[in-house]
Amino acid sequence: MADINNLIVYCEFEDGKVADVSLELLTKGRKLASELGVKLEAIVIGDKLEGIENQLFPYGADVVYKAEDSRLYPYTSLPHSSILINLFKEIKPQICLMGATCIGRDLGPRVSSCLHSGLTADCTSLEIGDHTDPKTGTEYQNLLYQIRPAFGGNIVATIVNPECRPQMATVREGVMKKEIFDASHKGEVINLDVNKYVSDADFVVSIIDRHIEKCDINIKNAPIIVAGGYGVGSKENFDMLHELASVLGGEVGASRAAVDAGFTEHARQIGQTGVTVRPKLYIACGISGQIQHVAGMQDSSIIISINNDANAPINAISDYVITGNMEDIVPKLIKYYKKNSK
Repeated sequence: MADINNLIVYCEFEDGKVADVSLELLTKGRKLASELGVKLEAIVIGDKLEGIENQLFPYGADVVYKAEDSRLYPYTSLPHSSILINLFKEIKPQICLMGATCIGRDLGPRVSSCLHSGLTADCTSLEIGDHTDPKTGTEYQNLLYQIRPAFGGNIVATIVNPECRPQMATVREGVMKKEIFDASHKGEVINLDVNKYVSDADFVVSIIDRHIEKCDINIKNAPIIVAGGYGVGSKENFDMLHELASVLGGEVGASRAAVDAGFTEHARQIGQTGVTVRPKLYIACGISGQIQHVAGMQDSSIIISINNDANAPINAISDYVITGNMEDIVPKLIKYYKKNSK
């Protein structure tokens, strides 16, 4: 049915649109597949999939598997797992990538556990490289380097899976860049016979009613972000950041420490356990710069740090550093920007 040992991306979709994280993984997958000299494959499972391949081909997909059945939408664990497990036994991909979403976090472990393949969650980087087992001296070529912060973010770990296949990894939305490979790129569509991969028992759970609460906060696409850390000191001081963001036409973000302290809501959290952003301007107020936070904002075009600690780690990646108390500096920024923007 397909070339053996290709790279496959599980693509999520909602309301007829492929999720951004899936397109980001196709972008990265295209580069990895080209380096390995294999095909980039995608699989979409659900209902009303007509034309869905046209959203995937421009990102470099060579093959698109479609499993279409009204029972497969909305997502439920068992049938989606069965389709992937049985398909992977058949086509034997060497790498499988998924988004670290609610669906990916549920689906990935089920598939990897059944196939005894292993899974690295929340990767911040994916590369191809070689590995020598220090105990046996066995050399392995063209493995997937699954890179992520570990031990509370104190180190960056490179995880390899020499023997078991597929090598599986999940990645958060926004960590990888989404770029069209070739707008005119076309590939092969393979329509799967769903009944071949699932059983009636897989549909023991059905969704009677479904509600999705939309979030009004959208920091992922904000061109300007004013972010606060634990050093902001209080919920009231975060109001200053909201005012600065308002006059700049931006959004407010936060570090995990600030969210955990109750200064602002979780939807604003940036970093390894939040969202990844790439604004044109990132103003970091009272943020020390732990690796988990830096992983979510280091690709910002311009970074300004406001911190009373001249040696804060965030300063090392900042384009401009303002040393002082944010309670003194932020009101001045608001004042002068208002004055000069009239």
